[in-house]
Order: sequence, then structure tokens, then C-alpha cells
Amino acid sequence: MKILVVNAGSSSLKYQLLDMENDKLLAKGNCEKIGLADPIISYKHDGKEEIFEGAKNHEEAIKKVLDVLVDKKNGVIKSFDEIGAIGHRVVMGGWIFKESTLIDDKVIEQIDRLSEMAPLHNPAHVLCMRACKKVMPNIPQVAVFDTSFHSSMPEKAYMYAIKYEDYEKFHVRRYGAHGTSHRFVTQELAKVLGKDVSEVNAITCHLGNGSSITAIKNGKSVDTSMGLTPLQGVVMGTRSGDIDPTVVQFLCSHKNQSVDQVLNYLNKECGLLGISGISSDHREVSQSAKKSNKRAQLALDLLAYSVKKYIGMYMAVLNGAEAIVFTGGIGENSYEAREQILQDLEYLGIVLDKDKNKNFKRGQIELISSPKSKVKVYVIPTNEELMMAKDTLEIVKNLKNSK
Repeated sequence: MKILVVNAGSSSLKYQLLDMENDKLLAKGNCEKIGLADPIISYKHDGKEEIFEGAKNHEEAIKKVLDVLVDKKNGVIKSFDEIGAIGHRVVMGGWIFKESTLIDDKVIEQIDRLSEMAPLHNPAHVLCMRACKKVMPNIPQVAVFDTSFHSSMPEKAYMYAIKYEDYEKFHVRRYGAHGTSHRFVTQELAKVLGKDVSEVNAITCHLGNGSSITAIKNGKSVDTSMGLTPLQGVVMGTRSGDIDPTVVQFLCSHKNQSVDQVLNYLNKECGLLGISGISSDHREVSQSAKKSNKRAQLALDLLAYSVKKYIGMYMAVLNGAEAIVFTGGIGENSYEAREQILQDLEYLGIVLDKDKNKNFKRGQIELISSPKSKVKVYVIPTNEELMMAKDTLEIVKNLKNSK
């Protein structure tokens, strides 16, 4: 079965078409600047990339993606009928969705209801689902939630110490994010270790423009760094990560801004960008730090220090871990970041092999810890789209078998 996986943003729509007979990626691309000036659609297949005119809304974007996929000259399928299902990434499943779910009108309404906790993401997901329903009404759709992997967290990990009545009424708690990535690398780690997933105890570090750290016990998430929203946790590209809540009140007062304005500031103007004053891109900040830019170096120090603290905390939560996994854009590609994060953790049994760390083969699973290390350290490339496609395939197969 061929499955179209989509990840919609407010003005973007990333897509991949996978053949699940052999887990092969057939094509991928991104619809950028949807509804904005000069929109484009990128299309990659067979090592080539092409650029097409973009779309003015999500419905048109889906139509144009399908047109590209079935194009007589460059298409990878002959007909829309070859697409067996569509899998959608959804950032926030909240208290409602604890696993991937077949999409219907009620599910779309519930995902829309959760937009308050993911205002930058869930509304776009809903737009895309409705667009797909219009364009391909007979093809089943599945929602795969970033939060579902973290639904295994115990109460003591996901609760905030607010009045319990407010938790019950407003569902204010830790939900986490990047669950699909954390789940994928946990499964890959189990294969490497030659164990069943239920036997894996590890700390997984998804580090990119958005980053989160997760404690894995017996193959399940028992704690994670992101909270009610993806603002909490470690220092990120433009997000502040953990701060004293009264900072919001303080900034509102001194900057003469509303709560919404300050939260937007903490989400979009802080992190690496805010500290360095240069960029939210880790690569650009690193280049500037190498040229003795003190603010750029400080930004990198803050990021590494925040991740180091979570690793130490989760080692305590797990009573020790057998492995630490790095994944995501920074986690997979920056040997400097990994080295800085793991520096001076020998007392926890973590010893990095600096040569392996620096000279690892990108795109592959690599062991980068020293033979002396009691805790193994791996770089494992994530593949959230494949994980989403597998969930979608399983649900659609079960749907067909039940008929």
C-alpha cells in the first residue's frame, strides 16, 4: 500500500509518499508560503528536485501535490487510486487522543478544540484534513499525534502542582511533543541492543529548532521536557524553554505588553536567536561562536547546559539508563553540541569517544561512546514520517479487516 504522509503548518505543507511494501520513499517535498506572496512547491524524487508554482490555500496545495505525483513525465504513481491512505501529523492530542486515530468529522472537531494549546499547529492540521477530505473523499485519513507516546507518563510526571480542581476543569498538565520521533528512535535502539522494546531504558534527545528530552522506561515515556505546550523544556531555536512563570508578568509590566505578546516573544524571539542576536539556526550560531562572538558562544552554552541538566535529572528518574540517543537536526549533525552536552558526565558512567563522535557517518546509526562508558551513546536518525505511515497502515488494515 502507498501512503501519503502530510505535515501541515499555517503556511506550509510537507509531504512524503511511501510504498509500505518495502518502506521505500517514493517522493517528498514542501508546499511553502501557502496563501502568501510567491508560493512554491518543491518535489524531490530519484535524487532530483523540481520547483513548481505554489498554492493560495491548503486545498489547492493538496490538489497540486497530487498533480505532481501523477504527472506523466515526472510522477511516481499513475493514478490517485494508488494512494491507500493519508497520515497526518498532529502536534496536540491533549487528554482526548492517546493513540493514532482514524479521522472523521468528530475527530476533526476535537482536534480543532485542542487548538488553544497548539495555536500555531492544530488549526493548520484541521485545514489540511478538511482539504484532503474535499479532494480525496474516499481515501481514509489517520491522525498521528505528537503527544500520544507520552500518554504513558505517570501522574507524578505529568501533573503541575496547581489546584487539582483546575487540572480537572481545564486539563492543565504536561503533554510533551515529538512523541513520534522519540517512539521511532526507541524502537530502533531496541533493534541495535538486540532487545524487545519493553526492555529498553534510555534517554532520547530530539534536538532541532524545537527540542525535547524524554525518559524511556521499559520502552515507554515516563517523563519528557516539553509541557502543556512546546514552550517548556530546554533552550531551543527561538523558544526560551524553562523560565520562572513570573517572568511573563515582569515582562508584561516593563515592556508594556499583553500576555499574548509576551508569550509570542518567548516562543519566537528568544532561545538561540534571542541570546546570540544572530540566528535561530544552530549552524549559524556555531559559526559565529568560532569567530569569538561571545553572545553566540553563550547561546550554545545555555543550550548544552539545559540538555545536560535534563539528562542528569532523567538518569535519577530512571535509576540509571543503558543508553542515550541523539536525534533531530542538531542531535544528528552537530558533533560539537553532543560533545559539549556530555562533557563532565563521567560520574554517571557516560564517556564519549571524541573521535567516533566527530567522524561518525551521517544518516546511519552510530555508537559514539567509549568502550569504557557504562552508558552507551548512539546517534540514531529519526524518521517520523515512516513511523506515521506505519501507524496509518495498521489502522487502515484493521479497518478493512473489520468490514
